[in-house]
Amino acid sequence: MLRHEIRPGRAVAGVVMLALAAGYAADAAGAWDAPWVFFFPLFFGGLWLAATVTWVNYLIRRRRVARRASTENAAAPPSTSGSQAMR
Repeated sequence: MLRHEIRPGRAVAGVVMLALAAGYAADAAGAWDAPWVFFFPLFFGGLWLAATVTWVNYLIRRRRVARRASTENAAAPPSTSGSQAMR
């Protein structure tokens, strides 16, 4: 199986949207009586939470890539004083 990036911000947004859909379905079925303005703060709060999770994930990945690049470049550069330099 091919590896792919994990995107936790999208997962959070998906869970929030599923929760909103469940709330609307419960309201439509009559199992729950919620005012329609109740869903707006949940929607925008969920979007804010997903954006925050995405931002934190970006910072973690950027730090990890920078650390990996710094350890790869820690070795001495290849020498040019080989057999070609003796000519």
